[in-house]
Amino acid sequence: MKAWHFLPDDRRLANGDGRLVRKGHVARVKGVPSLCEHGLHASVNILDALSYAPGPILCRVDVRGSVVKGDDKLVGLERECLWWFDATRTLHLFACWCAERALKRAGVEDPRSWQAIRIKRLWLDGKASDSELCAARDAAWDAAWDAARDAAWAAARDAARDAAWDAAWDAAWDAAWDAAWDAAWAAARAAARAAAWAAAGDAAGDAAGDAAWDAARAVEKKAQRRKLLAMVKGARK
Repeated sequence: MKAWHFLPDDRRLANGDGRLVRKGHVARVKGVPSLCEHGLHASVNILDALSYAPGPILCRVDVRGSVVKGDDKLVGLERECLWWFDATRTLHLFACWCAERALKRAGVEDPRSWQAIRIKRLWLDGKASDSELCAARDAAWDAAWDAARDAAWAAARDAARDAAWDAAWDAAWDAAWDAAWDAAWAAARAAARAAAWAAAGDAAGDAAGDAAWDAARAVEKKAQRRKLLAMVKGARK
């Protein structure tokens, strides 16, 4: 079964294995595959694979041998690397894209938050220094806390802080994941809860808000998946 799998920078298998993964490499284990317990794992959805990423090396793999499927990953006794790709830059850019969507969704206008993302892109192109990146990160943090002092910004505070912080500084895979889930939808969930609560009352509002948030998250996940796949395809050309 075709799937996605991430490796550390050194392209070596984890859990004490240490084998170097190359194109065409087939890893094999014996026994009975069990999710999270035994076997060679991967994910059909690239975003699910990203959530387990130990590093930026993206592999397209074929998992075979008594495959067991879970909600966000699968496991088998064989995993062939069809191709691999150093996605470091791509994941940083994806993080910036996710962060921008988070800030837009939260209605953040403070230029310090947006500047952090702009500086991150310049840094990726060698046009901004590490010190400039640090300064942009710190300014974005200050912007988030300035906004948090106003009660009207409570729902957007975490989105602004996490999105700008992560896009400006954190490891690429953490940034993408945090910005995509924790940051972007904190504000969306709060807004959905507030609207539903006002219309239907406390208990009903919580249920309706949760439903709206879950539906919005599913739509966003599809958009993120399409975007990341397109970015990977473009970067590999």
